[in-house]
Amino acid sequence: MALPKYASPLEKIWHYAYLVICALIFFFLIAPIVVIIPLSFNPTNSFTFSPAMLSLDPDGYSLRWYDRLLTLGMSNGGAPRDASWWADAWNNSRWVNAAKNSIIIGVFSTIVATVLGTLAALGLSRPEMPFRRVIMAVLISPMIVPIIITATGLFFFYSNPCEPLGWFGFSGECGRLTSTYLGVVLAHATLGIPFVIITVTATLVGFDHSLSRAAASLGANPRTTFFRVTMPLIMPGVISGALFAFVTSFDEVVAVLLIAGPEQQTIPRQMWNGIREQISPSILAVATLLVIFSIALLTTVELLRRRSERLRGLSPG
Repeated sequence: MALPKYASPLEKIWHYAYLVICALIFFFLIAPIVVIIPLSFNPTNSFTFSPAMLSLDPDGYSLRWYDRLLTLGMSNGGAPRDASWWADAWNNSRWVNAAKNSIIIGVFSTIVATVLGTLAALGLSRPEMPFRRVIMAVLISPMIVPIIITATGLFFFYSNPCEPLGWFGFSGECGRLTSTYLGVVLAHATLGIPFVIITVTATLVGFDHSLSRAAASLGANPRTTFFRVTMPLIMPGVISGALFAFVTSFDEVVAVLLIAGPEQQTIPRQMWNGIREQISPSILAVATLLVIFSIALLTTVELLRRRSERLRGLSPG
């Protein structure tokens, strides 16, 4: 915001001090993220800037560690890069397999979290819903309770899911959900549902319920009203919540460490294993790719937010 011409000297001093404070806070938040990007192009096996990198010498930069992401775990990473080489990378590369697991688990957990979270938000938005505040507090508790507590509870529940169900008279046979894709998907969906609920609920705050009543007066049944009237208007909030749920799943490591097995290795767990076993700059290359991916998702969320405001008749801020 521009400083008005009639501002007093004290107001001008505070204005520029405010800008400096904001710049320092921004630098404090963004510097640890930005510094890893040039370091990921380091040709040496170190985490420091070489003199060639500081002098911006092109020979001081290399894609060595990005190439390492493909070749780690391959049967013959030095072979000519033809179709068989790419097939070897697709099937055997550790980082590629971790990326595939992250995407598969993230997509399915996002679908579960989006469906359940949207239904919960629709119910909580109705004024006749009893105990709305208590139910909301329970539903968003996974994002408030420390993740290690939630992950530990999920681990013991998934290890023997029939035992707690036996308290309610259930006597069937249940299989373990630990070390399975289903268990990891359900765990990540549990962590993603609160983000969907909060995002969709915020969208429903500005929803004009007279549109639903108008659709009913014109003969539309509840199903038609939801898919033709309600859903198109809250779709930006639903997609934003789904993106937050996907990012939560894609970034989760604690629940994966406790629940997943070797076959469910995700990118965060692969990074954790790399830090424990042998610190390699290839982790910086993965981090750089994740930063770019996160920026793309945040940009999408912002565009959806602006579209949602336009649909509700608000000017995007």
